[in-house]
Amino acid sequence: MIEKELTDFDIRQIALSGQCFRLRPLSENTFSLTAFGRYLEISQQGGKVQFSCTEQEWKEIWENYFDLHTDYAGIKKAVDPEDFYLQEAVRMGGGIRILRQELWETIAAFIISQQNNIPRIQKCVDALCGEFGREAEDFRGNPYRCFPEPEALAAASEGQLREMGLGYRAPYLVKTARMVCEKEVNLEELPSLSYEEAKAELLKLCGVGVKVADCICLFALHHIEAFPVDTHIKAMLKRYPKGFPFERYQGFAGVLQQYAFYYELHGQKGNGKTAGS
Repeated sequence: MIEKELTDFDIRQIALSGQCFRLRPLSENTFSLTAFGRYLEISQQGGKVQFSCTEQEWKEIWENYFDLHTDYAGIKKAVDPEDFYLQEAVRMGGGIRILRQELWETIAAFIISQQNNIPRIQKCVDALCGEFGREAEDFRGNPYRCFPEPEALAAASEGQLREMGLGYRAPYLVKTARMVCEKEVNLEELPSLSYEEAKAELLKLCGVGVKVADCICLFALHHIEAFPVDTHIKAMLKRYPKGFPFERYQGFAGVLQQYAFYYELHGQKGNGKTAGS
């Protein structure tokens, strides 16, 4: 167990921000996370955050995973002071960080996310892990399941996945897993590509459209200029009759997208005004 003093970090807000589906509450202030085949528990009281790992594991995995080297305070300060909507979104969700998630898991999870809600996505992900994921033990010796490798899902039948609640997404996931295994899209090359190049490659995958590709770029490849547009963000964009000021936030608009998404999902809708309204 290690303890860190962190700013611009709220594990509850991160867990509720819709970017990761295996970050779950254990109690009011403690969350569990399974990622990169590892199990982690996170407890937070104010700025003090405890992580159930060694300092070596922290340096090798989690420090980067939680994106602790990006200047979120600077991003928040860059928000137009007259944009009352974004200012309120930042105030409400300012502890969110863009997680640097494992690429294959993010691809699979966001294929499942289409026309779906977060509890159902989590249920589908849990079912996949339970059926196809490798079993491991946490630091207490309790078993947990890792996210399935592409090979495991490539060998699955569409019927199996439909029974797990994936519905029409089942053939998409099976075909994408097979494409990944056959390197029709080489996941090892994607991290070295630009945002536009990576997005173009992801769009080749079965069941990956523009919104899902942007989610993968943002939440796995850390292209924080990516700006996924779903129904919540469409509602946000209506607040900007002259258009959202992407030029002002060039290079980090995706972080603001997460603040806005969190506000639309959990905040008081209809109270925000914008400088352009």
